[in-house]
Amino acid sequence: MDRAAKRELVAQLHDVFKDTGVVVVAHYSGMTVAQMTDYRKRVSDAGGKVKVAKNRLAKLALDNTQSAAIADLFSGPTCIAYSDDPIAAAKAAVDFSKENDKLVILGGTMGDTVLDADAVKALAALPSLDELRAKIIGLLTAPQTKIVRTIKEPSAKLTRVIQAKATADEAA
Repeated sequence: MDRAAKRELVAQLHDVFKDTGVVVVAHYSGMTVAQMTDYRKRVSDAGGKVKVAKNRLAKLALDNTQSAAIADLFSGPTCIAYSDDPIAAAKAAVDFSKENDKLVILGGTMGDTVLDADAVKALAALPSLDELRAKIIGLLTAPQTKIVRTIKEPSAKLTRVIQAKATADEAA
C-alpha cells in the first residue's frame, strides 16, 4: 500500500470515528474468509459496515476525534463495525459473536462514550430505533382507540339488549 492510499484510508477512518453513531472493535483471529464475508453481510444488512485496517493506521485516524480513548483496543488482528444507528452495528456484531466464538468483542465507542465489551453487549440488547419508534406510535394511538371504544360501547350495549329482547319475543 503506497503513501497516498494510506493517507486516504486514514482520512476515511478518521471520518468514521468522528461521524458515526457507534464503532465496535473486535478481534477476528482464526475466522475464515467465508465467516468474515458472512459477518460483513450481516452488519451490512443491519445498516452498518465492517472495516479491517492496520492498527497503526487506525490509531492515526483516531487522533483529534472523540473516540481517541479506544486506541488501546487496536492490537492484534482487529476489525471495526460501525453504523449511524447507535444500535445496529453493536447488535449485528454481538449476534455474530454468539454464533462464532472466533469474533471477540473488545469494546467500542458511541460518540465520546467509551464502551467496554459488556457495554457493547448491553447496547446490543436494547431495541432498535425502528422498534422504539413503533412502540412510541403504539403508545400515542392507544388512548385514542380506548376513547373510541368507550364512546361506542353504550350504544353497542343498547343494541345487544334490544336484539336479545327481540330474539326472546320471537322464541316465545
